[in-house]
Amino acid sequence: MGPNVVAEESEDGESGESLTEEVDLEARVSELEEELQYAKAETVNIAQRAARDRSEALKYGGASLARSLIPAVDHLSKALEATEIGEGTDSVIAGVRLTLEGLRSSLESEGIKEIQALGNDFDPTCMEAIATVPCPEGENPGSVIEVIETGYRMHDRILRASKVIVAEGDS
Repeated sequence: MGPNVVAEESEDGESGESLTEEVDLEARVSELEEELQYAKAETVNIAQRAARDRSEALKYGGASLARSLIPAVDHLSKALEATEIGEGTDSVIAGVRLTLEGLRSSLESEGIKEIQALGNDFDPTCMEAIATVPCPEGENPGSVIEVIETGYRMHDRILRASKVIVAEGDS
């Protein structure tokens, strides 16, 4: 309050200064309520944006892998066309070999790698034993002697376990 303002007392004993404080407090409460509404609206907007981003990531997450695999599909189509028109099998085999190398390269660029099982010890975390055979000469018991189906991992996750045949130890 300024120097010329004289505080008057109301009937209940409050001064005019306390009424001014009350008005200031009400204005501040109103201001804070408005800020709270803005914050709530922003929270809803952020949640909606996050849901939309998650949905798009799920929908289009494989796009980079698909882009790198499309040329391999084209190469395989051309290889089939070559066999239908009677071109030499050597060129078809070479084309399929190049396509396979391209596919492996595309998978590796996405962090997908083959599980190397042949000759290694059986690892149940990334291999599935579909059969055991008596341990052949020169092999270690418990080692993988044949891979029926190659397994793949993406970074530290198993996409498909290797299906293997394991040499069994002496019982």
